[in-house]
Amino acid sequence: MKKSEVLAFLEENQDARGIAHWQTRGHDSSGLESFGVGLTKLRKFAKRAGRDPGLAGELWKEPVYEMKIISTLIDDPKTITVEQAERQVEELQGGDLVHVFSSCDATLAKAPFVVELADRWTGSDEPVRKRCGYGLPYEISKSKKKSAPPEEYFLAHIAEIDRKYGDEPVTTLMSMAGALIGIGKRSKVLNEAAFALAEKIGPIDFDPGRCAPMDFAKHLRSDYIRQKLGL
Repeated sequence: MKKSEVLAFLEENQDARGIAHWQTRGHDSSGLESFGVGLTKLRKFAKRAGRDPGLAGELWKEPVYEMKIISTLIDDPKTITVEQAERQVEELQGGDLVHVFSSCDATLAKAPFVVELADRWTGSDEPVRKRCGYGLPYEISKSKKKSAPPEEYFLAHIAEIDRKYGDEPVTTLMSMAGALIGIGKRSKVLNEAAFALAEKIGPIDFDPGRCAPMDFAKHLRSDYIRQKLGL
């Protein structure tokens, strides 16, 4: 697939309401343009494109939000390097791009060095790195491979969040909450630890006046999770 085909898809599927939402939320201040195309459509398109690190590199350079999203979705985890990840995290303009870059079934989370990268970024003082860092344990927690980290690894991240959450801004706190939700779905032991911390932190008022505070403790004790883990 060529970059021109990606542009044609975005022009064909541009959504006025999505663009207005982008501008209302202040995302346009990032310097990126948007066609207002939703993530679901972008995912379907990315599957059609398939893994293509060459095209991913081209799209990443464009000042278009959706092109950068598609770039992250079609990149190849086998060819992504630590240097590339470090360069791209420096170039993130914040907002939803941070979330998709590091979680939301992110390609980066499938890279062989993801565990080490998560540990380094969660320990960073740089806000965007830290947010991405906590997105990665969420993805790592989904792994069913024998090589997946043991419970002790995830318990260490829970303990780290417990030590740090009181000093973090809401954006980082939401990333921490996402990590706890993922980790807490993995086993009964991890659920109990994550749930206890979620109750301690309490609901997060991430978007005052627009959305209700996120009570992520409820996510950890949903009927599905209770049944899955035998709680």
